[in-house]
Amino acid sequence: WYKGTANAIFQNMNFIQMFNPRNVLILSGDHIYKMNYAKMLEAHNKSDADVTISCIRVPWDQANRFGIMETDRNLRIKNFFEKPENPISNMASMGVYIFKWEILKDYLVKDEQDEKSTNDFGKNIIPKMLKDGRRMYAYKFKGYWKDVGTIYSLWEANMELLHKKPAMNLFDKGWRIYSKNAIQPPHYTAKGAVIKDSMVTEGSVIYGKVKNSIISSGVRIGKNSTVEDSVLFPGVVIEDECIVKKAIIGERSVVMEGSQIGVDDKILGQTPSKMCSDGIVLIGTDLIIESGTKIAKNVMVE
Repeated sequence: WYKGTANAIFQNMNFIQMFNPRNVLILSGDHIYKMNYAKMLEAHNKSDADVTISCIRVPWDQANRFGIMETDRNLRIKNFFEKPENPISNMASMGVYIFKWEILKDYLVKDEQDEKSTNDFGKNIIPKMLKDGRRMYAYKFKGYWKDVGTIYSLWEANMELLHKKPAMNLFDKGWRIYSKNAIQPPHYTAKGAVIKDSMVTEGSVIYGKVKNSIISSGVRIGKNSTVEDSVLFPGVVIEDECIVKKAIIGERSVVMEGSQIGVDDKILGQTPSKMCSDGIVLIGTDLIIESGTKIAKNVMVE
């Protein structure tokens, strides 16, 4: 396990050192965007930066969710605040860094020796480098970028793929997105099934109705079942006579016959999750929702 983002790199230092790199590109795994890292590296080398941080303007009401920076006219970073309560800027760190490897190694070792550190780039490494007067520069990014670190943002990012002109265009032939292929047969749409404004992946079998949803590979939706505004991960089974609204359902989970997910505002005995909002229901992986079960909006099932 990793104690923090910086500790994750620290634990893999020996592997990185095998390549004896001059620079190291570090990325976050919960962000969605398309970036040409070569251009960022070019800017990094041109400014002779010890670290270059990719940044983007975010709405002011969301700025307190991110590391916020101030720069001079040459984009040299003057101030950095990790998730400030009262942001003085809306220039947010994207969690995309290019470090000079020899310098980063030194800071990682010292950070690991600090018992008070949370071993985090935004909270520890970046502020320490700034305090030490290191050459730190911002790289402005203007394309689509989405932090999907919350349940709502993950759901929203998937729904945005269904827009008529999505900002993250999966069909852009000029910049293809390659991912692991499930290697399954084409999806099957049965007689009487209805699919509207949705993405349906290979291997899925649809007998019911699907509207405004993302259907991953190997999903089965039974007869007289309705799935709306939802994200179904690979291998999910929705049996007959079910209603699923505004839900994220994890891999291989089964919703058995006659169940209703996300229909009722409240159900006695079910406590809304602090992590769920806007009516979204989250069902984890490898779960079985018994026949006739009702799960209210904003509930998490793990």
